Amino acid sequence: MGVTGTNMSSEHRIQIICTDPELTREYIHEIQNADESFHVRPIAWLAEAHQVRAEASVFLLDESGVDGQSQQTLESAIDRLVEVAPVIVVAAPERQSELSFLLGSGAADFVARTGNFVPVAVGLVERRIRLAKAGAVCRSGSAREEWANDFGEILRHEVNNPLTGILGNAEMLLARRDRLPASAIERLETIAHLAVRLRETVRRLSSAAELRQAGSSFGKVQADPHP
Repeated sequence: MGVTGTNMSSEHRIQIICTDPELTREYIHEIQNADESFHVRPIAWLAEAHQVRAEASVFLLDESGVDGQSQQTLESAIDRLVEVAPVIVVAAPERQSELSFLLGSGAADFVARTGNFVPVAVGLVERRIRLAKAGAVCRSGSAREEWANDFGEILRHEVNNPLTGILGNAEMLLARRDRLPASAIERLETIAHLAVRLRETVRRLSSAAELRQAGSSFGKVQADPHP
């Protein structure tokens, strides 16, 4: 596959490693719906990543792109990639415990290959890029102002994306409640209820932050009669 993207930014490069063409298209479509434009490079196998990996800002590594798919192979693949950039790992749920050591390092995130996992994975990709941008802002000395200006947007993206995945998976399981014990149904309903409450809290905080930012901007205009 070649380079794909619309109005692509050379600053933020996402390398998708996945052998499933249909799934790769889903990842790309979700990325192209993001608020920012990214340079997306889809490849099939991990072996193809070595010649271009230095260009990546984030790797989206689907388990299908790792030859053999053994624990050792997947672990070593992540270990090599995190030396270059953060890795979002999409794999079977049971892989999470196997990769706990690498995930605990903070250089990789895990998304279970179940339910509507594509938006969750892409949301984490965006989060990693935003964290990288925040780090650059810190180095430029204007972190506090940038954080204040972007607080509402950060809340929406950094919290709402994972919440959407949690709520979506809970609702998917509840749709099969006839196959679940009563105790599991009760816990899933609690998860869904709390996710909705958190989403509403994020909405209120985000709105308050935007109002505060608008008030601050208006005050600056009033203070400067000759902009």
